[in-house]
Amino acid sequence: MSTFFRGRHFIDTQDYTREEIDIMLELSKDLKRKFAFSELTPYLLYKTLFLIFFDQSTRTRNSMEAGIAQLGGNGIYLSPDKMQLSHGESPKDTGIILSRFGDAIGIRHCAFGQGNRYIRNIADHSKAPVMNLQDDVYHPFQALADLMTIQERFGNNLRGLKVGISWAYAESHLKPLSVPQSQILLFTRYAMDITVAAPKGFDLMPDIVEQANKNAYENNCKITFTESMDEAFEGAHIVFPKNWGGFFISQDPVAIRKEQEKYKNWICTQDKMELMDRSGVYMHALPADRGNEVTDSVIDGPRSIVYDEAENRLHTAKAVMTLLMGGRY
Repeated sequence: MSTFFRGRHFIDTQDYTREEIDIMLELSKDLKRKFAFSELTPYLLYKTLFLIFFDQSTRTRNSMEAGIAQLGGNGIYLSPDKMQLSHGESPKDTGIILSRFGDAIGIRHCAFGQGNRYIRNIADHSKAPVMNLQDDVYHPFQALADLMTIQERFGNNLRGLKVGISWAYAESHLKPLSVPQSQILLFTRYAMDITVAAPKGFDLMPDIVEQANKNAYENNCKITFTESMDEAFEGAHIVFPKNWGGFFISQDPVAIRKEQEKYKNWICTQDKMELMDRSGVYMHALPADRGNEVTDSVIDGPRSIVYDEAENRLHTAKAVMTLLMGGRY
């Protein structure tokens, strides 16, 4: 097997082979063990990571900043309103200069129709690896942490595992499509059977759905789309009930919110959890909109593994940084 990581961008998991993702996961597990025993992991001594956040963050920002520090490097947080981006500096100039100053660039930019395009523009001109910390299309770090958490719970062979990915009502903000899209792309490569549930109009991007269907065909698994939340829960081993915006309904946030109001009953409750397999667990990328996406009794209950999932954001982030910024591969 031939693999090469150093200097590559991490924008979408589809850019990596199954074998390469397995290496990321194995390194993540090793780093987690070492973290538990307070073993030093100075794999990126004196390396600099620039972190550009157009959107708010808790887990992503802190997993990257803590992760690079634990690897011996330095993370520099950059807010666009404090950069020359606010005066119109081009992605080309930003990518060229920051990649000459440091060793990697991480970017979160979730504006629909803008984020992924901006990140790829930076990557086209950066001499250093560019890492997608979530955009309007993909959230590869979250999907990788989800996969690690699933393997911890169900083992490495995930063929036939039933996963329900469901839209859920929320009032906090119009959440990107990127989490469910990255999940269906990655999980189908590990032969999980997926049911995606959403009300009419709350569609995922057609090209992402097409690629997920190709993945499912190549790996002899199933991906099904339905407008019934119950169908996503029935017999599932894992459920991900999470809001995403209806960006194909309208470009007007007011119109999208008005449409969302029709589906307040799309909430993860104990009754919904009873539809699952007895071993079934609840997962969520967080932050969850409590009382809308999910009840407290579920997210705080014994079948919730959201905090394990959140912790694994740290270990997977460290693995990806190690491989792209200085690994031997």
